[in-house]
Amino acid sequence: MALIPLDLPAGVYRNGTDLQSQGRWRDSNLVRWFDNTLRPIGGWRTRSDTASAGQVRGMKSWIANNSDRWIAAGSYNKLYAYSGAGVQYDITPVGLTAGSENALNPVGFGSAFYGREYYGTARQEAVTITPATTWSMDSFGQFLVGCSSSDGKVYEWQLSPSTKAAVVANAPVNNRAILVTEERFLMCLGAGGNPRLVQWSDRENNTVWTPAATNEAGSLELQTTGRIQCGVRVQNQALILTDTDAHVATYSGPPYVFGIERIGTSCGIVSSQAVATVDKGAVWMGSRSFYTYSGGAVSEVNCEVADYVFSDINHSQISKVAAVSNANFGEIWWFYPSGNSNENNRYVVFNYNDNTWAIGVLARTSGVDAGVYRQPIIASATDKKLYEHEIGFNYDGGEPFAESGPISIGNGDNVMAVTQMIPDEKTQGDVDATFKTRFYPNDVERSYGPFNMANPVSLRFTGRQVRIRVEGVNADDWRVGINRLEVRQGGRR
Repeated sequence: MALIPLDLPAGVYRNGTDLQSQGRWRDSNLVRWFDNTLRPIGGWRTRSDTASAGQVRGMKSWIANNSDRWIAAGSYNKLYAYSGAGVQYDITPVGLTAGSENALNPVGFGSAFYGREYYGTARQEAVTITPATTWSMDSFGQFLVGCSSSDGKVYEWQLSPSTKAAVVANAPVNNRAILVTEERFLMCLGAGGNPRLVQWSDRENNTVWTPAATNEAGSLELQTTGRIQCGVRVQNQALILTDTDAHVATYSGPPYVFGIERIGTSCGIVSSQAVATVDKGAVWMGSRSFYTYSGGAVSEVNCEVADYVFSDINHSQISKVAAVSNANFGEIWWFYPSGNSNENNRYVVFNYNDNTWAIGVLARTSGVDAGVYRQPIIASATDKKLYEHEIGFNYDGGEPFAESGPISIGNGDNVMAVTQMIPDEKTQGDVDATFKTRFYPNDVERSYGPFNMANPVSLRFTGRQVRIRVEGVNADDWRVGINRLEVRQGGRR
């Protein structure tokens, strides 16, 4: 007899073949690895009982000067403000041009060159997909400023629930996005319909946009073949991301005000919401990888689930990808539409403290991290309401689980028989384990269990490789550490 510890490294590995994930976790849902144990993520509850009119694609939380807390959320045709009590106010600007809730992907006659590809199928190259409408929002002092990617105007809301957001006087129109810098310049990105133009107002005055010797308003055009998608504040700089590369704008004072340099090529962002910022910098999703910037140059992030994510994603709706930071756990979440889904229904998580990854199923469209509010607040794609996350262990029917890749229990021609499991589970009874065995990689898989992990469990199965699936069966804060299997040689197959 021998005891084999199932000491699997934290995080999911989902690149390549099934056998390449041997000795690793291969699949997961609603779980994380934290302090060297597998555990469930926190659940969620509604923050506001009032649904938005469309999917939320842009959020901002901030605190006013009187300490009132606010959340702003924008959809393709609406802009809302939510009070600290969760009351929703419609602050949609008068005359807002409604955009599109879904990306528009031409597939029929006239959408590409004659004779290329088949009628009624998605085009691969010669078609420009019109992205879904998103909002970029920031706070200018205590006031909200925002821009819908379809409408292009810059709006400001001055905290009165009875009034609508209004156009910022003299600001450029036909903008792609906006950003407020650390020095309190309001920047328009893709300003005036020029996809590479960055234009900013005078410092502390967002109504002065014409450059003069008496102000610091100005503009610069990026030297790039890309189109600006978004911008965020990082390391006292403005990080500007296009669909092909990355740039930073650094304040230098008069007369030039800002200098802009390119810090990375072939690292474009897939959507205007696919970037999140944390203390260590910014991380975003590219077309086939993930990238980070924390000063200096852009770095590619080693992603152990890239093969799975980028072969699973619906590229025609990729403009809906949204990143949300969860700094309390050192995580960044990306919600994306999978396969033929038109809406975000899956997620991928990067733990930037441990450099590990997780995947799962959850329909969310946009969100904000904890800070202004105690917990992250994220918008649901199913009922279009806002939810507080990391609260309790209610998952609306979702199942927290993790499943490993194959674990070798035999050696060469030897077949091993498993006779007992000695579990390592904190709450003693809140988790079940199921074992799946094969004699070779393409063999029929046999399943045994589930077995409750409260006490040592007698088992009876043989094989050369086994995978383990652990799943929470009770709404509790369980922990799974290093389980052990008692095995003996079982002869030859």
